Amino acid sequence: MDKTKQKRYNNTSIFLNKYIDSKSVILDLGTSNDFSEIMKKEGFTVFNTSGEDLDIYPETVSKFNGIHVVTAFEIFEHLLNPMSVLQQLPADKLVASIPLSLWFAKAYRSKTDEWDRHFHEFEDWQFDWLLKKSGWRVLASEKWTSSIGKIGFRPFLRKIVPRYYIVYAEREKRIFE
Repeated sequence: MDKTKQKRYNNTSIFLNKYIDSKSVILDLGTSNDFSEIMKKEGFTVFNTSGEDLDIYPETVSKFNGIHVVTAFEIFEHLLNPMSVLQQLPADKLVASIPLSLWFAKAYRSKTDEWDRHFHEFEDWQFDWLLKKSGWRVLASEKWTSSIGKIGFRPFLRKIVPRYYIVYAEREKRIFE
């Protein structure tokens, strides 16, 4: 595993374990991945969605039962309308991370994989606002950089400008249920 991914996984794991009990049952949005396996090794019970298009089928997430926490690591930027999914999450706790918008780099777009593209790259305040509008209250957050190990002006900026933003949020109490 490359150093950049390892740093991201380490930071994510530390943040997750700071706020979530390892006995929790987690719905991890997206298909099973390297970090899903890390969470399982750390003692979490983890379920994943099956790769369905959550823009078209946001109700998919509400079909999971017995979920204590939803995790969403670098997935909301791939959705055209993440608010629909956020409103239907089956838990009252959320740990989510996103890549931040960088003024010196364009939004990510894979040239070989049509699904691996970003509709959004948020600023931290935009993501917090999205969460608030969809019924969540951010209780903790962190940012970290993502060095790519190359020489140049943009690689230097990546060493000092935060690239990733992670939040722990809880669902606001609904008045009318």
